[in-house]
Amino acid sequence: MQYRTLGKTGLEVSILGLGTSSLGGVFRSVEESAAIRTVRVALDAGINFLDSSPFYGLTKSETVLGKALKGVPRDRYILATKAGRYGYEMADFDFSAARLTASVDESLARLGVDFVDLIQLHDMEFGDLDQIVGEAVPALRRVQEQGKARFVGITALPLCALHYVFERVEVDTIQTYCHYCLNDTALADAVPSLERARLGVISSAPLAMRLLTNVGPPEWHPAPAPVREKCAEAARFCETNGKDIARLALQFSVGNPALHTTLVSTANPDRIASNVRHIEEPPDPELLEQVLQILAPIHNQTWPQGRPENNAIDTQ
Repeated sequence: MQYRTLGKTGLEVSILGLGTSSLGGVFRSVEESAAIRTVRVALDAGINFLDSSPFYGLTKSETVLGKALKGVPRDRYILATKAGRYGYEMADFDFSAARLTASVDESLARLGVDFVDLIQLHDMEFGDLDQIVGEAVPALRRVQEQGKARFVGITALPLCALHYVFERVEVDTIQTYCHYCLNDTALADAVPSLERARLGVISSAPLAMRLLTNVGPPEWHPAPAPVREKCAEAARFCETNGKDIARLALQFSVGNPALHTTLVSTANPDRIASNVRHIEEPPDPELLEQVLQILAPIHNQTWPQGRPENNAIDTQ
């Protein structure tokens, strides 16, 4: 396993991290024993960055992760969780100082730890970004001062929302998803500004939420039809040539050294073990070029999420 320094935090994180939404049964029903075994296999394979949220499985992910970490030496893992999102409706977002402060204590109890290494605001594009700047981030800094978190980060899908916040208030990390994949590398364009701010960069969903798989995305996937169609075409091309587009996508996504860790989510211990094996090999350059050509017509096409104004905000 390779490790990279997570921006100014100084934390040495595995280039492949475990996102734990799957532990909460977000995508399918999961046996708790398999979920716990997945975490242990990941740790044994050298993965040290674990990312959760009270939203995942509506607190189930954190609860199961806490059970998996019981008895594991605290210095074996770097633990991140989130606050601010607690469900699927707009009413389930709360970035007030009081709720965030209580949320951290609730997460610590579920996880069975005294502190997390990173506390993040979850999907802040669903909130008022000025509240994020003026109230939410300062609230998490107070949590940090109390010793309950070592560092503070922000998460969002729209990159412009991330820029708006970190250009106005100091944070330690940013996390986004589906923006460094075979079909979308918009996060790479943001690297110069991220490096100037010395931010830790966490990229998740390297398979673009199953767009880049042979199975294809779930029905609820928000990608527009042209993106779905081109990704399906690329997957068929790989399969016809005896290759796995998911493997290629994962290898591609971890290959950029400016992205400090890339999160994959699974509750299958065999899957996480194979993911670790796959990133030990570079992508097939010829196959990569062919797939990128197929996907070129929809490169960097994304979808809106959260409040409309947070998807086209002036970052200056």
